[in-house]
Amino acid sequence: MKYIVESEKSVQQASIDLQAAVTNNKFGILHTHDLQATLNKKGFAFKNACKVFEVCNPKIANDVLTSEMDLNMLLPCRISIWEENNQTKIGMVEPTALLALLSNSSEITNIASEVNEIMKKIINEAS
Repeated sequence: MKYIVESEKSVQQASIDLQAAVTNNKFGILHTHDLQATLNKKGFAFKNACKVFEVCNPKIANDVLTSEMDLNMLLPCRISIWEENNQTKIGMVEPTALLALLSNSSEITNIASEVNEIMKKIINEAS
C-alpha cells in the first residue's frame, strides 16, 4: 500500500533529484507543499523536513477522468520526501491500492498499474 525508500541524500538534494526524475518520466510537478515551513509558520515547532510534491501526467489524468470523473478526488498523485530519525525517505501511497478501493474498471486498473510503475521509477531515480 505504501512504497517508501531510504536515501543517503539530504531532503534538499533528493527534492532536486525528484524534480529531474519527474520530468524525465514525462510527468510534471503541479505544486510543492513544505509541511515543515507551513507548520512552523502556524506556530508549531515542527523539526523534521517534509515536502509533498503533487505530480501529474496530463494524458494519464485525462484518461482517468474520461473514464471515471469522480476519480478526480485522487488526483494529482503525491510523492513525499521527509526526514525521520536522521534518515531521508521518499515515498507514496501506491495508486493501485487507492484506485482498487474506488473503481472496479479494468481500464482504471491498467492505468493504475502503469502509474504505479512510473512513480516507483521516479522515486528510485530520486533516491
